[in-house]
Amino acid sequence: MFNALSVDLEDWYHPELLKTKERQRPQIKESVAPILNLLDKYNTKATFFVLGNVAENNPNLIKKIKAQGHEIASHGYNHKSLKQITAEEFEKDIMKSKNILKKITGEYPIGYRAPTFSIDNNTKWAIDILEKQGFLYDSSIFPTKTHLYGVPDAPLNPYYPSRDDISRERRDKKGIIEFPMTVLPLKFYNLPTSGGFYLRLLPNQIIKAGIKNRNKKGFPAMLYIHPWETYSKTPRIRHGLISDFINYHGIDYALDKLESLLTSFKFKPVKSILFD
Repeated sequence: MFNALSVDLEDWYHPELLKTKERQRPQIKESVAPILNLLDKYNTKATFFVLGNVAENNPNLIKKIKAQGHEIASHGYNHKSLKQITAEEFEKDIMKSKNILKKITGEYPIGYRAPTFSIDNNTKWAIDILEKQGFLYDSSIFPTKTHLYGVPDAPLNPYYPSRDDISRERRDKKGIIEFPMTVLPLKFYNLPTSGGFYLRLLPNQIIKAGIKNRNKKGFPAMLYIHPWETYSKTPRIRHGLISDFINYHGIDYALDKLESLLTSFKFKPVKSILFD
């Protein structure tokens, strides 16, 4: 069975927990190179959820990623949580982003992921806007609960979210498809095993258990990573013990852990799983 592999193409200074006034020197080209090389080594294709301002400043990089057979999807233009903007601002943001990606790649993106997984029932208006703007799938919902994000009652597998309650599926099973982040359901908590910080924090056996749990039930899992999380030269800007731990723990080993997953499971882009 194939699982979905995704890369959120953003730079080291974009994470929600890393708001800095330090000079923001981009390093996206350097940080994504090891991931591209690793994917090429294992002949694996992924979905790259690309920030519009990153694409705008690095059009040749986006062309290179697409030329290597990866899917280009949208991560919005600015890395701002939907909880911090209005519906009107959100629509302008994704319109700007999708037009930039169209200009670079020749195609409009069909997939979207919100910064900081910020689609929940407080921002469910985003689903209608995404559908209006021609997106066919979203991958922003995390079926767990953290202090930053989460829809703990959401389905664990791809589904058609209801406009009234995005933790429920539409009865007619029409409209935009939601491909949620993968969690390992435990007795009292859905343990995130999708990647990112959890890939850096948890033993790979637990990450693999999360993937196997979905596959045994006949469904694909979702794995995600950020380039800055796998790059040893990512700047360390101090913001307190907790933020520093979440931002930087395990960076030096993340690429090796990703490689272990590539040797254990088969992956392909989201659109290939949902529509091929």
